Amino acid sequence: MTRKIIKGATIVSMDARAGDLVGDILIEGDRIAAIGTKLESPGAVVIDAAGMIAVPGFINAHMHTWQTGLRGVAGNWTVLEYFKNMHAGLATLFKPDDIYIASLVGALNQINCGTTTLADWCHNNPTPAHTDRGIDGIAESGIRATFFHGSPKPDPKPGQKPFWEVAHPRSEVERLLKTRFAGKNDLLSLGLAILGPHYSTYDVAVDDFKLAREFGLIASMHCAGAAARVPDGWDRLAKDGLLGDNNNIVHGNDLTDAQLKFMLDKGVTFSLTPETEMFQGHGFAITGRLRKLGAQPSLGVDLESCVGGEMFTVARMAMASQRAFDNAESKATQNKLPDTSTITAREALAWITIEGAKMLKQESRIGSLTPGKQADIVLIRASDLNMQPLHDPVTAVVTQTSLSNIDTVLVGGEVKKSGGKLLFKGLEAKSAELVASGHRIMDELRAKAH
Repeated sequence: MTRKIIKGATIVSMDARAGDLVGDILIEGDRIAAIGTKLESPGAVVIDAAGMIAVPGFINAHMHTWQTGLRGVAGNWTVLEYFKNMHAGLATLFKPDDIYIASLVGALNQINCGTTTLADWCHNNPTPAHTDRGIDGIAESGIRATFFHGSPKPDPKPGQKPFWEVAHPRSEVERLLKTRFAGKNDLLSLGLAILGPHYSTYDVAVDDFKLAREFGLIASMHCAGAAARVPDGWDRLAKDGLLGDNNNIVHGNDLTDAQLKFMLDKGVTFSLTPETEMFQGHGFAITGRLRKLGAQPSLGVDLESCVGGEMFTVARMAMASQRAFDNAESKATQNKLPDTSTITAREALAWITIEGAKMLKQESRIGSLTPGKQADIVLIRASDLNMQPLHDPVTAVVTQTSLSNIDTVLVGGEVKKSGGKLLFKGLEAKSAELVASGHRIMDELRAKAH
């Protein structure tokens, strides 16, 4: 069994028992064996982490990785333009290998940014080949991931049912469970990216909820953007006993407090993407509304076609925007600012670590630096110019860190990035392949327009 020891790090464990300390992390195989001071393990590979902050690998709870080759194209679109231009336009031009290279390079960039676990929401898979190539890309990257199998959303052709009237394909779920996700896999798992009552008929929503429950899969669904197709869908699902702790809602901006409460009471989780939600017109993230109900969100990047891929930026955006709301509310109701900030940096860091693990039902394995858990670890150079002097390591991670500070990334004890460099072989060729893919898709769209 390979042993490694990270020496002399400022450790932010996100575990109440382990706490925060300057010390060492012993790794045996794919797991954290011990955390402490002056640990010794003769023969172990030593990773010198003096001047670095060690944190749990970040967890990106929602991203459409297949859009990596279209970075920036949606940066000036509203959500309605996005539906038209992306789902009914660009998405229809993807070949299976376009899904592969976007998924691979997108996942590699997540590792590069310190993300060790990715909820990959793949909803551009018109054929099984598209699905398989997406899984190929995610698997090849070496990231830990849940592949959320979705369905495409093109405009219907004559005689064809619109996507919102089509139930999630049972045959594909069964195929994936028997092939790509058969047996034990420590890094990859399967989830369902369903339409939900916001984007489908009620009958389709019922079928999809039952399908996920039958196979014991997390069913994640969008709830925001365009008007709901079934305005009372959530209330009906609750009444029919179909909501449960395997359900995950992305966004949820227009849900009422009463709806949030009965969903949370059933164990439903919420993944928010505050930057894209504000960019595209979904509304403001419901971070504060969840907190008032005693719940916490997980966070995601959502769309690299719209925003950047760094999870520490997502956490910073979520914290800053909710603090602004809290400050405004206090001024309006009490004619003064709160006595102190309403959200701490540690809470924001939890949103991209342990809360993401809970959303994926993997909190016993990932999300904190805890002996026995997977060795998903990020080392951040606190000695860099933009990080000095270090006073509060937690605040530094959330408010000061940039991509340039991410020195080392381990996934399941395997070093994926070291000395600020990804260790993936052939990265330059894969990057060129992504560029060619993205340009071809955009060129084809322009050609069709003319």
